[in-house]
Amino acid sequence: MDQARVRERTKKDEGGFWETVKVVAQALLIALVVRTILFQPFNIPSGSLIPTLLIGDYLFVSKYSYGYSRHSIPFSPPVITGRIWGTPPKRGDIAVFKLPKDNTTDYIKRVIGLPGDRIQVVEGRLQINGQTLKRERIADYRTEDPFGRVVEVPRYRETNPEGVTYTTIERDGDKGFWDNTPVYVVPANHYFMMGDNRDNSTDSRDEASVGYVPYENFVGRAEIIFFSIDENASAWKLWEWPWTVRWERLFRPIH
Repeated sequence: MDQARVRERTKKDEGGFWETVKVVAQALLIALVVRTILFQPFNIPSGSLIPTLLIGDYLFVSKYSYGYSRHSIPFSPPVITGRIWGTPPKRGDIAVFKLPKDNTTDYIKRVIGLPGDRIQVVEGRLQINGQTLKRERIADYRTEDPFGRVVEVPRYRETNPEGVTYTTIERDGDKGFWDNTPVYVVPANHYFMMGDNRDNSTDSRDEASVGYVPYENFVGRAEIIFFSIDENASAWKLWEWPWTVRWERLFRPIH
């Protein structure tokens, strides 16, 4: 009788274990599907998009915005050729893409040039197809210089040819390394990407490091900041959140 009870209890334990495994597997599958098809979380590790995105911002990227390629799937397996259900990125979008140099590293920048465009920066002013973009000086922005010192730098409201407006900063004024460039002619099926922190962004202006970004390399469009914490703080230290979380940035749409 005791042996029968033991066997019955063992079967129940085994059944409970496999039921738990089943639930966990289903949850992981759902999470994988959501991450691949709908939204993927990213965090911002660098200041290349200041003042739009800050180090310590956590955001959701919509995977469906540009359709799907092999880079929509974790580890980029070669199961999709080109792009399916594709919708081309729009000028002004902030997008995550795989670095063309290695097709592995995630980068996030703003879409500046479309296929066939001629892009140039002249004395800090962005030109698209020979037209200098409208740029309005607004209140200075507080950031750090290359030596880590807090400085006030020029901030501008820039408007692209489609009427999309966003803010940029010029940490080195209009005399930075990338403030005078040659003319870049964007190849077919490629895009030209730049950071809003114009003097502190490795982007398409640097052809050796980034260059033109193939349409296939786009992962998704940045949509909303769901969490933000001071760059010198640790997100796992919940007891510090009252003064380290940037509460005013939570659930802020990204433009």
